[in-house]
Amino acid sequence: MIKNFIKNPHSKILVIGDIILDKYLWGTCDRISPEAPVQVIDINKESIVLGGAGNVANNLIALGCHVELISVIGDCGVSEELISLMENIGINSNNLIKEKNRKSSLKTRIISSHQQVVRYDIESSNSISSQSESSVIKTLKKIIESVDLVILSDYMKGFFTNYLTKKIIEISNSYQKKVLVDPKGVDFEKYKNSYLLTPNKSEASMALNIEIKDDKTLYTALNKMKADLNLGISIITLSEKGIATLGENFKIHPTAAREVFDVTGAGDTVIAALGYSLANNLELNEAVEFANIAAGVVVGKIGAATATFDEIMNHHLTTSESLYENKIKSLDQICNILSNRNGKKVVFTNGCFDILHAGHITYLEKSKQLGEILIVAVNSNDSVKKLKGAKRPINDIKDRLTLIAALESVDFVVEFDEETPYNVIKQISPDILVKGGDYKNKEVSGQDLVEQVVLIDFIENKSSTGIIKKILENA
Repeated sequence: MIKNFIKNPHSKILVIGDIILDKYLWGTCDRISPEAPVQVIDINKESIVLGGAGNVANNLIALGCHVELISVIGDCGVSEELISLMENIGINSNNLIKEKNRKSSLKTRIISSHQQVVRYDIESSNSISSQSESSVIKTLKKIIESVDLVILSDYMKGFFTNYLTKKIIEISNSYQKKVLVDPKGVDFEKYKNSYLLTPNKSEASMALNIEIKDDKTLYTALNKMKADLNLGISIITLSEKGIATLGENFKIHPTAAREVFDVTGAGDTVIAALGYSLANNLELNEAVEFANIAAGVVVGKIGAATATFDEIMNHHLTTSESLYENKIKSLDQICNILSNRNGKKVVFTNGCFDILHAGHITYLEKSKQLGEILIVAVNSNDSVKKLKGAKRPINDIKDRLTLIAALESVDFVVEFDEETPYNVIKQISPDILVKGGDYKNKEVSGQDLVEQVVLIDFIENKSSTGIIKKILENA
């Protein structure tokens, strides 16, 4: 998981691109129009939010970043609404360039019963003027030195001309600022020398002229994009399958979505989360995992949405059981995860778990029922030998960790090397410490560190030692 899963409000990120006003009309449908075979939606609520580059900026604000936003807008009423929304969330509007006779993008969506029924757009999508290009470059040069990272959000509304795109990347690179691009269209050449791009599979297939149909062709596309565009990292998003990356190695990172209601703006969240992570010096795998979790949060909402740091942490805590590999953590990783536990009750127990049996499973299920997050500490091989003798354990630590992590009741598993888990308990600081019923009237290691100790009776005649004895008797 993410060893540096920290919130750094001092990160300053520059977002450049097409800013959009997203309007949502919410209503219900109880009838079909007598005029045509279409639904009649009774609108009962209206909401407006920042879209496009504005939604990327909004996601960064939700994560605690300071944001600068450069865009070209029209001289119209929609622009005034955009400026008002920006200022309401603390984004400086001084870097917006107004262009006469241009319409700022307005996308209006009608939503009924959590489903988007129709969308209509009013906008200018022709290329911005050369005068606007010069103004963007001038503004960029004023602020580039003060930012940590640059994100380009291209919605094909005419902002990213070939000349301007290349110039922005050139200037940013001259100041050693990473440039992250959410691309559109089939002309990826203009993004050359960026640090990374985040096209989806369809966009990458068209731009690279490669049909991505399996892992082999996916790797080929990533490799071609990285080499042809001179990228630091190559990324292709895979919708419900997650995110594929090619840095030093090729890897597919599974999705973290629980339930998908609306994918609107999910790409904005991914690139914002990547920007946040890289600005905080996370490694590639950690940054992508963070972005995957953030995307899993927003697709569970309706409309262009954001994911706060606490929502991302909460989502991770409640979905981590889906992949057992993600449950096996170091002590430092667990402590970082639990630094934002959002009031969830943490239950802790430990054991050798040498040969997993029905008694263990029942014990751990009962433990989980006491709270919301169950952490199991497993004795290392050396620790088991000290407790059980030189011939134990029967199963290696990796096998024991894997089996415990595969149980639905368990949220996280950690190895410890001492005879008792006192130090682990001290650092994790659980709410409840669970031990077996054989500890009745005995001192439990770590009982002075927790609010509550609960003893759970073992199932009679169920033990690793008993199983080993039976095997030897029947050998």
